[in-house]
Amino acid sequence: MGLFRRQKSEPGSAVDTYVIIGLGNPGKDYEKTRHNMGYRAIDVLSYDAGIEIKRKKFHSLIGQGKIAGKKAVLVKPETYMNRSGIAARESAMWYDVPSQNVIVIYDDIDLPVGAIRIRKSGGPGTHNGMKSVVSELGTKDFVRIRIGVGAAKADEDLVDRVIGKVPKAEQALLDEAAREAAKAASDIIEKGVDIAMNMHNHTEKKKEEKKADQEQDDK
Repeated sequence: MGLFRRQKSEPGSAVDTYVIIGLGNPGKDYEKTRHNMGYRAIDVLSYDAGIEIKRKKFHSLIGQGKIAGKKAVLVKPETYMNRSGIAARESAMWYDVPSQNVIVIYDDIDLPVGAIRIRKSGGPGTHNGMKSVVSELGTKDFVRIRIGVGAAKADEDLVDRVIGKVPKAEQALLDEAAREAAKAASDIIEKGVDIAMNMHNHTEKKKEEKKADQEQDDK
């Protein structure tokens, strides 16, 4: 039997539990980098929902509480980005949730800075953390919230782009994006993924996001 199994809809059962995983790298050096947008969104969720994230489990820091009346487990993997899937697999298996109740939040260079994109499934694109998550979960069919951090410039190294210093003006955009991503996760739990997609997948950025979706599906 696979990682994800059919769940019975009973009060307090796994279908009422959501595992929300924010991808990032542990340590002060990475805190405000573009690659840590998943962490930043989880921190906002933690504050808004009053869920303290301090327990060490699943190679992560985790916290457990309620969001929109549903049990929510917030996960910040401490394996470093390229091995994030270990935390995703261990937490999803422990709480025995269906795949649609796994929400992964991460940075995306294929989206404009500050854009938010919710998808029900899809490939990992070039993101090494997501490659690990897809590999370890054994499926592409889980919800993801992508936070745009913009592509590297012609004279800019990609590694420097995602873990390098971020200008102050851009930090403000990323802070707002983290807040919206956190709200998107809450809306997915409260209203369902389809409504949340309509609320947060902004129409004014539709063309760029559609192109980014196609690029990910092609990889």
